[in-house]
Formats: sequence, C-alpha cells, structure tokens
Amino acid sequence: YIPETPGWNEITHGLTQVPFVSLALGPCAGMGAGRVAASHFSVMVKELSQVFVAGPPVAIALGENVTKEELGGWKIQGQNGTVDNVVDSEADAFETARRFLSYLPASVHELPEREPPRDKPDRREESLLSIVPTDGKTPYKPRKIVEATVDTGSFFEIGHDWGRGIVCGFARVDGYPVGILAGDPFFLDGAWTADVCDKVTRHMDLCSQFHLPVIHFVDCPGFAVGVKAETAGVTRAGVRAMTAIYQADVPVCSIVIRKAYGLAGSAMMNQSRTKWRYCWPSGDWGSLPMAGGIEAAFRKELAEAEDPEVLKAQLYKKFDAIRSPFRTAESFYAEEIIDPRDTRPLLVDFIRHAWRTLEPGERRTGFRP
Repeated sequence: YIPETPGWNEITHGLTQVPFVSLALGPCAGMGAGRVAASHFSVMVKELSQVFVAGPPVAIALGENVTKEELGGWKIQGQNGTVDNVVDSEADAFETARRFLSYLPASVHELPEREPPRDKPDRREESLLSIVPTDGKTPYKPRKIVEATVDTGSFFEIGHDWGRGIVCGFARVDGYPVGILAGDPFFLDGAWTADVCDKVTRHMDLCSQFHLPVIHFVDCPGFAVGVKAETAGVTRAGVRAMTAIYQADVPVCSIVIRKAYGLAGSAMMNQSRTKWRYCWPSGDWGSLPMAGGIEAAFRKELAEAEDPEVLKAQLYKKFDAIRSPFRTAESFYAEEIIDPRDTRPLLVDFIRHAWRTLEPGERRTGFRP
C-alpha cells in the first residue's frame, strides 16, 4: 500500500489551537517518534526512553550496529533539540509537563492566567550590581539574573541541553506568565549558532502563539562566524530567527546586559515597533565588536601603515574612549541606562502595561525564509 498518516491533518490543526505535550516513556519509533516531535513541549526519561525514526534492526541492516540508547537515547535527542527537556524518572516527566502547562492558556482563544503574586514587585537584588564582570570578557551565569528578577522560584527552563548560547523558558513577573530569552556567554560568548537560532525561532513562536509577553536579557556578540558556523547554515537559520522575532505579536522588553552586535544583536526585539528597552551600564554594542572589528574596518589602512601594530593600538585607544553606553544614551539611541537593581521593578511595570495589549485568538504568520 502507499503509506499515509490518517489524522495528521488534525494534529497539524491542533498545534495551532491548544498546547501539545509529549512524554517519551519508552522506545518511540516511526509514528511514535513523530508524535513526540509534533509537540509544543516534549520530555524524555534518561536510560528509559529512546526516540528514533527506525530502530536498531533497520540501522543494523544499513551497516550501523547500535543499541537503542546509542541510536536515539537522551544524550542524542536532548542535545539536538528533538526533545525539549530530559528528566530522571517518569514521575519527573509528569511533573515537568504539569509545570509547562501551568504557564499557558487552555487554548489560543484564551489568555494565560495570572497567579496571585507571591513576591514583592519592588524587590531590588544587590547581587545584580556585581554579577557581570567588568572586563567585558569573563562569562557569567545568566540564569542568576533571570532568577533574581522574576518571581522567586518561577523560572522554568526549556531546552537546557541544546542551543546553549541562549537560555529559554517561562517565568512569572508579579504573577503574570512571561517568556524568557537570555544570552549565555559561557557558550561561544553567546554567539548565535544555527542551533541557537532554531531555538530562538521555536521559543518566540511558542510565546507568540499562546500570548506570553517576552523578556529578553540581551548578551549577543552576533551570529557565529567561521567555516563551521557557515557549514551549519547559520545565515538562513539566523534570518529565520530574526523573522520569527519580527513576526511575533506579543510585547517584548529587552534588557541589554552586555553585548549587542551586528544583525543578531539587533534582533533583541522588533525594532520597528515601540521599543520597551533598558540597558545596564555594562552594555557594549555596535556593528562589530572592537576585537576583530577594528582589523576588519581598517584593513586597508593597517596594510599600508609603516607600523601596523602602532596604528592598531591607536585605533583601539580611540574607539575605546568613545564606547561608553552613556554616550549612546546622550544621543537618545538607548532609551534608558538603569541601575541593575531596578530591573525587577521596571519589568513589573512593563508586564502590567503589556498585559493590557494582549488579545486572544489564532495567530497568522507570514512567509518564513
């Protein structure tokens, strides 16, 4: 017979209407694997579940002598983004699913529910003053910033093991559910690789479909550069991520923590709309980072200089003197430079305004390159 998949049209339509969650609680092959992937959120259990298009007998027939775990275990599917989260037990899988669903409405025709606030809206965390190293190079843990500014204990991470240059998840601010994006400088300094771009695209679509405003803690030196990045298709994936951000119809508040460079750095929000953006004093932005950027911009001058190293040092000194974020603010290109401790109170203000603009209903998205 000619294969067909009865009911897949209903699955496709259902994905536009209600949250779909899949729990892989054992070997999932063929249609089972497809059903795991055809979800807004999926979970697998370490050493218990596997996900693959076809099992070991088929792989062996094709010359790959592998076990179920080697073919589609959590170390593979959790790190390539086929599944979102990996847990230790079946009980953890069900609890994770319940928590994921707690942030979302029952359908796109409703708005998410606000929980009674359990945290002070004006809480100011002293730790935020010292969390970002002053040298502009040493990485820091972005999850600490997220956890210090959202409602205590409310951050729920999605996709921890893949696309690791960006942290994604849900949280609550003053009881309101929100989507979270945060650059992670521990992985290629937070550069957007192809898999990071795919993760951003997926998360923005999820938040937009279910009417969750997004808070983006920005630290992005740009798209990943080099042969490996280009081979992985970073250009197309990057443009898709930018398009997903510009197509999102929920409010986005960006907090520029440190770097914002190039096309990827510009994709912190849809900048053609009203900007709700704050910048920390540690902010550092431009078309290119100084490191490498000066060499690229002044290649001809450096090549013709009697002493290229002396000229390069002079150029670095010149541009370092004008890179202060306060100069950007004085020119009205940065809306506001804030005390990091004020981040939470300002986010509470944002979410209260953002919530008034939300409208339930289906989402209609245009062409995605």
